[in-house]
Amino acid sequence: MADRKRPHSREKFVTNDSKGVHRRGEGLGTGPVGSTGGGKGSSGGGMSRAAKVGGGLSIPAIIIAVVFFFLSGGSTGTLNDLSGTQTQGETDLTSVPSTAKLNTNVAQGSREKYTAVSGDGQDVVTIMVYMCGTDLESKSGMATNDIKEMAAATISDKVNLLIYTGGCKQWKNSSISSTANQIYKVENGGLKCLVKDDGAKSMVAPDTLSAYIKWCAKEYPANRYDLILWDHGGGSVSGFGYDEKNAKAGSMNLSGINKALSDGGVKFDFVGFDACLMATAETALMLDKYSDYLIASEETEPGIGWYYTNWLTKLSKNTSMPTLEIGKNIIDDFTSACASVVRGQKTTLSLIDLAEFSHTIPDKLSAFSTDISSTLKEEKGYKTVADARYQTREFAQSSQIDQVDLVDLAGKLGSEEGQVLSDALSEAVKYNRTSSNMTNANGVSIYFPFKRTSYVDKAADAYEDIGMDASYADCIKAFAGQQASGQTSTPASGQGGMSSEDIEAVFNLLLGGLNLSPRDLPAGALDPADLVWSVEDADGASGGEILYLPEDAWEQVQDIELNMFYDDGDGYINLGLDNVFEFDEYGQLLAGSDRTWIAINGQPVAYYHLDTTEDGDAYTITGRVPAFLNGERVNLLLVFDSETPQGYIAGAIYDYKEDGIETVAKSMTELEVGDTLEFLCDHYTYDGAYEDSYYLGDPMKVTDQMVISNVDVGDGAVKILYKLTDIYNQSYWTQALTR
Repeated sequence: MADRKRPHSREKFVTNDSKGVHRRGEGLGTGPVGSTGGGKGSSGGGMSRAAKVGGGLSIPAIIIAVVFFFLSGGSTGTLNDLSGTQTQGETDLTSVPSTAKLNTNVAQGSREKYTAVSGDGQDVVTIMVYMCGTDLESKSGMATNDIKEMAAATISDKVNLLIYTGGCKQWKNSSISSTANQIYKVENGGLKCLVKDDGAKSMVAPDTLSAYIKWCAKEYPANRYDLILWDHGGGSVSGFGYDEKNAKAGSMNLSGINKALSDGGVKFDFVGFDACLMATAETALMLDKYSDYLIASEETEPGIGWYYTNWLTKLSKNTSMPTLEIGKNIIDDFTSACASVVRGQKTTLSLIDLAEFSHTIPDKLSAFSTDISSTLKEEKGYKTVADARYQTREFAQSSQIDQVDLVDLAGKLGSEEGQVLSDALSEAVKYNRTSSNMTNANGVSIYFPFKRTSYVDKAADAYEDIGMDASYADCIKAFAGQQASGQTSTPASGQGGMSSEDIEAVFNLLLGGLNLSPRDLPAGALDPADLVWSVEDADGASGGEILYLPEDAWEQVQDIELNMFYDDGDGYINLGLDNVFEFDEYGQLLAGSDRTWIAINGQPVAYYHLDTTEDGDAYTITGRVPAFLNGERVNLLLVFDSETPQGYIAGAIYDYKEDGIETVAKSMTELEVGDTLEFLCDHYTYDGAYEDSYYLGDPMKVTDQMVISNVDVGDGAVKILYKLTDIYNQSYWTQALTR
């Protein structure tokens, strides 16, 4: 076949234990469970512990015992009502080997660090935890669990561990108020309340954060200050935080964080984000005026978040510990805990030297940006950049936040400017660890539009607010403009679902309509009129249906997904989008014909492909299955990788429906043996109108042997179509076939 890189197809494992496709009960009124959504709503939240279930493998037996001693009486609160939550014991974190190396070098010319360490264990450290509990706590007790980890540490009298609480409708303990913001000090294994009522201030308001910083510095002066921001995260464009009690306030963007830290008036040893997606170049450049180091994640954080007990104990033993070592301990504990408890969940955490970053990166980023802008002016320049962008490691893909690893992007473009930038970034990131399925995640990301170009102007405004060089904003504006010029209709829906435009296009084809060719197709673009099936191969022999496209058209294709609709006699059940497909020896697409669909323990489920990542022969494919878990609306996260191609259930992610929330929640809740799963599907009338969403199949109890396979869907007729997505993020659909 032609020498071109093809999208990666999931391997099918067919079994003969099908329970068949069938709806159950009355309509649920959930709205379409197969539709796509952006931001925090689609990524969801979750509880703080998750166990791997599925793929015929048992749940790991993780037995963790930690004894907590809590003060009683006086102003010290109790956390004894949370005995159901767990924390990792110290020995559990040492079993995961690391190949990461701590870089202690500093580029010549970098500014002096703000924090001067006295040495000999004489330093006093004030750690300010800004804990906006939000729905992570009210749904799942995630904040309480992390507080228990803090309380389990042995804290010396030279470490002031302070926690500002708020932003949550219902705390899962008897100590912390759900009506007023408060300040606590962790000491002697418990919480001492320092400020009982600080009002119900919005925790995404910069003034709330700056007031807390000022209070801590005044009441607990130290020569080392650290700040940890705990909540949802949205990265370059959306910034930090979601206050459940002040939902309309949105998030604290980088400009807001900049104002809060400026008004706070404190220089920090490190600023850490126990939140998703904040390890960005934009965050690092903004923070340089206030902190020596940034500790943050490129990817969405697993629900367990940072593990606090060990690194706090180690710091208390030596308050003169170098910041690089503190950061390494935080990262090692976090990634090791995630590897032990939430297998399959993508995990990243990095430590960035802000003094070096601000010195070495801006001019190189500017040169890189200018080079991209120049490339875009060349013939086929857009394709060069789009291909590099598509192949670059992307984070929170289903959320459409468009953040990619900057080192990987610079390398994929292959320019001299890119290589220079990549080298400098690798030096500024002093320590970086990831889960095994997070290849090409090098510690710092950046916003680069592709799925949601409507954010471009918002990003450019943010860059101006934080004083970032205009060349990068010019670069992404030029790229987004060319992408828009190559789109002939509505852009492709976000990964992990189908937009209303997708459904309209599909039913036009199901009802016998045609793919009509739009005007002004760009050179080499797919022509919808070509998406017809032939029953002859390239040699003229008859056989199954084959889709022929010119080679220059195939070069535009970046994703292929199979869509199946099941006719249940009253309309169509949408079974979702799966990245399963096959090419013939000539490189042309073959239509599937075996009438099988993905199932869990023999029950066909609605499955929606989220993303595929590849690194040589290694790959990871993730997808979601809409369901109820013990009565709570979730998406099961299914993972298929080169080590476990048959797949497994990595956990469940709560489904969020709040409007206007653009930050992303820590993800994954635990599946436990005995839990009840009820799968969901969307049902459409024969003329394409969404009727309602229903239970799909019968309730299922979680066991320690949850098997994922493909099974025959049953007696009803099925319609299949393939969705092709091109370099302009434009979606196309093939003719519908009946099976």
